[in-house]
Amino acid sequence: MEKENNPDLMMEELEIENKLKKFRNTIVVLSGKGGVGKSTVAANLAISLGLNGFKTGLLDIDFHGPSIPKLLGLEKNEIITDEKGIIPLSYGNNLKVMSLGMLLRGQDEAVIWRGPMKMGAIKQLIKDVNWGELDYFIIDSPPGTGDEPLSVVQIIKKPTGAIVVTTPQDIAVADVRRSINFCNKVNLPVLGVIENMSGFVCPHCQHKVDIFKSGGGKKMADEMGVTFLGQIPLEPDIVSASDDGRPYVYFYNKSDTAKKIENIINQLLKNIDNAAPNPKTQTDEHSKEKLPKNFKRYAIPVSEGKLCLHFGHSENFVFIDYDTDKNEIVKNITINPPPHEPGILPKWLHEQNVDIIIAGGMGERAQKLFSDGGIHVVSGANVEKPEKLVHDHVNGKLIVGDNICDH
Repeated sequence: MEKENNPDLMMEELEIENKLKKFRNTIVVLSGKGGVGKSTVAANLAISLGLNGFKTGLLDIDFHGPSIPKLLGLEKNEIITDEKGIIPLSYGNNLKVMSLGMLLRGQDEAVIWRGPMKMGAIKQLIKDVNWGELDYFIIDSPPGTGDEPLSVVQIIKKPTGAIVVTTPQDIAVADVRRSINFCNKVNLPVLGVIENMSGFVCPHCQHKVDIFKSGGGKKMADEMGVTFLGQIPLEPDIVSASDDGRPYVYFYNKSDTAKKIENIINQLLKNIDNAAPNPKTQTDEHSKEKLPKNFKRYAIPVSEGKLCLHFGHSENFVFIDYDTDKNEIVKNITINPPPHEPGILPKWLHEQNVDIIIAGGMGERAQKLFSDGGIHVVSGANVEKPEKLVHDHVNGKLIVGDNICDH
């Protein structure tokens, strides 16, 4: 009744609903206990998604200890507004960041708010920030199961799910159990558990020491029937990188620990992709065709009739069937792709019996997804008409340069 009698409240909810429609996936990062590295995990997750070409938003709602500005080296950046609202800070080409810590008058200012004020602030940080369209919206929550995560679930209504971060020792794992029970009670799917600070490997002798034990997070995840995403070791460079505002997966991307974080993210995306519905497109009938053995089906992302340099941002796809015996194109069709959502295009193109993709640029993760599906990717091609690209490729004359999306 309160909502029906309050036009302002109804309008606010409508504005939030319209904003959330632009977020394809919303992930809440939780921890049952403070000091487990939750914000570090959230920041590196968001950075990694952005580096791999996904449009990503990172919102820090840990009002009493906002860490994201420091972790990304953004604490001194000024927030500005325009006619569309608050402009989030950018990190690289694909990541937008906002935190209450960026709006406080001083870094040492304390936030002394009760539940309703926190709910109102979270609504504003979603509704009044110009996030644009996002593949992933990552929310870094404070420790525990209090007002902030509960408010997020009530506002978002149907989040994609939660990532729960723990350290291996029993006292942390016990608190994480409460977080998973919280998720179950509010119908928030648990996408997986990450065990942080899982062992320390001496950089000099390579001997591993389990300072906080090891394996507690996995054991708990198995017992509670949720996915275990992986372990992140206790790494001194993560500490120094965080203090310096240098995201670890960006500045230490060749390290073993960074590769473990990437593996965790790959598993997370795979879990999300497997849960995603299969798109219905105009090519359903087209995909049932069985090609002769001497045919190769090419897929070229196009914009205005020529190759689109940024794969996934194309207006259409041109499918070309090439008869390798006759050395000629036998079929050329332009298709509207399904909505650009993470993991959808590899499934869709595989269903269309595509053998080869010619692209201007494509991220490493996307290339691996296509390769795993038996589709060969040629990247670094120039802006040309699809027919010329196919002829040049078949005849060994296709000139390729740098992969502009190679992260």
